[in-house]
Amino acid sequence: MVGRVGKDPETYSFEDGTKKISFSLATTESYRDKATGEWKDITEWHNIVGYRYLAERNIAKGDLIYVEGKIKTRKYTDKEGNNRYVTEIVAERINMLARYQPGERSTVAQPTGTTEQAPQPSTEAPAPAEEGDDLPF
Repeated sequence: MVGRVGKDPETYSFEDGTKKISFSLATTESYRDKATGEWKDITEWHNIVGYRYLAERNIAKGDLIYVEGKIKTRKYTDKEGNNRYVTEIVAERINMLARYQPGERSTVAQPTGTTEQAPQPSTEAPAPAEEGDDLPF
């Protein structure tokens, strides 16, 4: 996933020294509304957790990051004794893509703050393969 960090991450250290980081991540999908022709954004929020060395990453609210991991649902019991479930992305890799700059639009679809339309597919024919090119693709 590629998205913006929603708030400054929380870190926690377990008794055995293992560290945990948790934060929310906003991912945005843009599409053109067929009826109006206007661009629309759909933002989804994800709970991200990371352990060990990932908890030492310098991540802050608004940063654009890449997260690779697996989705997990866990069960816990709240203070009233009710069973609750939370779905999280357990990060295996977190890469910084861009630091948040004050005044910058905080959107994934257009991280630079531009309002350009999505690029259109090229109508040019692909270049012919060179002689002797034995690659299968």
